[in-house]
Amino acid sequence: MRKLKYEFFTPAQLKPTGWLRKQLQIQADGLSGNLDKIWPDVRDSAWIGGNREGWERVPYWLDGFIPLAYLLEDEDRIARAKRYMDAVMDAQAPDGWLCPCKPEERGNYDTWAALLMCKVLSVYADCSGEERAVTCLRRALLQLNDFLNGTTLRNWGSARWFEGVIPALWLYDRTGEEWLMELCWKLKTQGIDWDKVVHSPLWETRTTGWDFLTHVVNVAMMLKSEALMSRLDGSDPDRFAMEAMEKLLREHGMACHHFSGDECLAGQSPIHGSELCSVVEAMYSYEQLFSLSGNLYWLDRLEETAYNALPATVSPDMWSHQYAQLSNQVAAVPMDASVFRADGPESAVFGLEPNFGCCTANFNQGFPKLALSTFMKYEEDGHPGLASCVLAPARVTTAIRGAKVEAELVTGYPFRDTLTYRVTTDRPVRFGLRIRIPSFASSAAVNGQPVPVGQMYEMVRLWDGTVTVTVRLRFETVYETRPDQLFTVWRGPLLYALPIGETWTPVEYVRDGVERKFPYCDYRVEPTTPWNFGFAGDITDFRYREGDFDAPFTPDHPPVWLDAPMAPVSWRMEDGHCARLPDSPVATGPIRTMRLIPYGCTNLRMTETCRVVRSGSSCGDSRTE
Repeated sequence: MRKLKYEFFTPAQLKPTGWLRKQLQIQADGLSGNLDKIWPDVRDSAWIGGNREGWERVPYWLDGFIPLAYLLEDEDRIARAKRYMDAVMDAQAPDGWLCPCKPEERGNYDTWAALLMCKVLSVYADCSGEERAVTCLRRALLQLNDFLNGTTLRNWGSARWFEGVIPALWLYDRTGEEWLMELCWKLKTQGIDWDKVVHSPLWETRTTGWDFLTHVVNVAMMLKSEALMSRLDGSDPDRFAMEAMEKLLREHGMACHHFSGDECLAGQSPIHGSELCSVVEAMYSYEQLFSLSGNLYWLDRLEETAYNALPATVSPDMWSHQYAQLSNQVAAVPMDASVFRADGPESAVFGLEPNFGCCTANFNQGFPKLALSTFMKYEEDGHPGLASCVLAPARVTTAIRGAKVEAELVTGYPFRDTLTYRVTTDRPVRFGLRIRIPSFASSAAVNGQPVPVGQMYEMVRLWDGTVTVTVRLRFETVYETRPDQLFTVWRGPLLYALPIGETWTPVEYVRDGVERKFPYCDYRVEPTTPWNFGFAGDITDFRYREGDFDAPFTPDHPPVWLDAPMAPVSWRMEDGHCARLPDSPVATGPIRTMRLIPYGCTNLRMTETCRVVRSGSSCGDSRTE
């Protein structure tokens, strides 16, 4: 069995600090931290003996709620997580069957929920240290291994077979039991062959229908599939995922470097969205891919997704979210006619469960698992070390060769350019400290000495007492070309957008027995300021600014911004959204200085726009997707 390149710490060892802890606290005080109190599909779920949904929603929610509670050392939420996990384990059938259905219903029960709950059991075991969770997981996987002899995977279970490989490998690393390898191969053999899908023309089509093979959440999840199996077969853990990413970004890449899917892969139009579940599942895939391969490419993708796409589709207080975010999002209201490929007209609304409730339960895994990817551990040729992977404020405490070691990153990154590490040991000990230097930096220096970008900078030394290491990163503001002669603006890991003044109108109602009530109601978010602007200067005309910040992802007090020359152009509204392209790039008014803020800080925004000209014809061509 091939070892992991980098291993995760548990919440007992790793704690978020600074702005990251603040963001997790906002999440805990918002929807995901209170879902078990207000949402029937979690509050009254069949998983805990109720009469509501007994499939994916409770395990989705627990997958993020458990690490959130333990990272924050929140005793109330830890107790609530334990209540749910005790109910799941108490209800496990004598033969190990885990899911809440009658014995005669098992043959038609989509085992995707079983795969997901098994993964949750491994998360809970890591967080709580409860041996009972390990025992329950082992019994569930034994039953699944036998169950698959007579009933093959189907539907979602077939599309997401690799999610069962994760807890199987987790358990194998602790027990070494060979039957777990057999289970992994059964899952792969019975599941969709995603390698064939990637190398077929299916992702090159843009239909308005729905199918498993272009479903954007399945696509985000499956990126890690072959890398997981590479631990068993010794293959290249990066090949498949890199080929898939190249095709996804080429055919369906969004301004924020995620890929579109509303609900299936949707091309590159700035008014075609991407489902929130796909954002957090892509993040999880990138985290797993880095752990398996050690390729820093996945951490660059992870940060771009976490610092842009994730916060851009949840409200600043995290009490509401969208089903699908748009790059050019000038309103978040029910559309008169849906622009989406397979989603309904309410998909861009901020609310409790717009369009469909999976994201309501699932979005909360994003920030907690990001926090658990800040520091990781490695061992090469018998030499141990710590690695600073995702750059965000955090502290890890561990033992290395008998010494107590604490490493902390103090930083405002990605909103600041300086990283300060404090490494403290209770006795002299030799080990390596690896610091990721992101590829989107134009230059970097460690303790004043230039170092290459896009690499892990390693310091192997004798650490004694407290040692401070300072990293300074340099970022440049750049234009990025998008399809149809549109452009975006980046600086380092952050995409910038023109924020639009907004008014939020709460909408309270009851549908299908589910109450929407402030603060977990739906909202009409409508523009109050003009949004039809194009870039009117060279990139050298942009001015970078910094401001004070507490909560990082809000349009009211953005931590950084760019003063940019822009001019109005003719751009129409259509059915509750902006047109895909402006009528013309010709300025309809004078150039003025406008403030661009990080995309992740916006609720309404213009991200992709044209370069203003004084004369000429249409901006881009007339093709449609």
